[in-house]
Amino acid sequence: MEYIELEVWKESRKLVKTLYQITSSFPQMEVYGLTAQMRRSAVSIPSNIAEGCGRKTSADTVHFLHISRGSLYELETQIYLALDQEYMDEEGTASILTQIETNKKLLNGFINYFKNR
Repeated sequence: MEYIELEVWKESRKLVKTLYQITSSFPQMEVYGLTAQMRRSAVSIPSNIAEGCGRKTSADTVHFLHISRGSLYELETQIYLALDQEYMDEEGTASILTQIETNKKLLNGFINYFKNR
């Protein structure tokens, strides 16, 4: 199966799209700060899933899936930081945190699949 068919990869792309929509309304002064950092973290998630799937061994794949998971947790923290700065409202925050939780579950399941191969 190609990585582009994987639910975990598809859901992470949805998360990136949502994040870009949210950060487009952040203050201009954050373009090179929190906005850029959040976008890098988000883009890293599906990118590392794809890179992991392109590796030859399960151990290599798991390594990149762990990087992806780390980026997911990094993004979650940055969402809270954006909320603290009042760049996001409670409703938008709750919505993207739900997406993050979905991605965590899918990614953890995918990691466990490769660990048990």
